[in-house]
Amino acid sequence: MKRTVVFDFDGVIHSYKQRYVSAEVIPDEPVEGIKEAIHSIREAGYDVVVVSSRASSTEGKKAIEEYLKKYKIQVDDIKWEKVPAICYIDDRAICFQGDPSALLSQIRSFKPWNKK
Repeated sequence: MKRTVVFDFDGVIHSYKQRYVSAEVIPDEPVEGIKEAIHSIREAGYDVVVVSSRASSTEGKKAIEEYLKKYKIQVDDIKWEKVPAICYIDDRAICFQGDPSALLSQIRSFKPWNKK
């Protein structure tokens, strides 16, 4: 398996402080330190793929490309569907710990990092 790490775009790379307007509008600055983290991950030999529903349209994918270029964030690819990876970095994920009985409680109490 290729050593791929998938990053969600909104809330992980794009700080996503303002409400979603459209796939083409990306108003907020990057999360502090994300450029350096991605650089380190790529330097360690991993491919970094950005996955975002924004990329399901040509305009949205282009907006992500322009955003990454503007902030000099280098990635290996941009997709709109999940790709095989060794891990996913996402602000709206619950890490499954092997206990299905805990899931409903985790869902009910879940808040992304930037909404706490």
